[in-house]
Amino acid sequence: MQIEPVQPKHMEIRRLENTETPPYELLLLADPSLVLVDKYLKEGECFLCEMDGEIIGVFVLLMLNPETVEIKNIAVREAMQGKGIGKQLVKEAIRIAEEIGYRKIEIGTGNSSLNQLALYQKCGFRIVEIIHDFFTFHYKEEILENGMVCRDMIRLRIELAS
Repeated sequence: MQIEPVQPKHMEIRRLENTETPPYELLLLADPSLVLVDKYLKEGECFLCEMDGEIIGVFVLLMLNPETVEIKNIAVREAMQGKGIGKQLVKEAIRIAEEIGYRKIEIGTGNSSLNQLALYQKCGFRIVEIIHDFFTFHYKEEILENGMVCRDMIRLRIELAS
């Protein structure tokens, strides 16, 4: 069965306005720690993906240094997953980073996040680091995904053209 990608003409990606409440239900899909989500929302920039007036995706960009930005959170509403929206969000994050003038963009995910690892590599990211026991140390609750305990953070990076 082939899944049809969502047509970009129906989607709009925009910055979250200061007056808007962040879409926590989506942000917490990608990161179960409200404390960490609030921290990088305060320090980074949140982008929303809307389709027909409904928020269906989100990502947060956070400057690590003048050359490097990180995608701190990226999520798609569960009912909309598997339709190519996540890939479009990653591509848009890369485009924004290039437009701003960053030279690198990084992202971290769990060792058990198999679909995300595949997606990021398909988008051109390469594994650059493994932070052992990151999720064991930083999260109170054990994270189970794909039948595995999420323990280690896999860090990926893409070098940008700018």
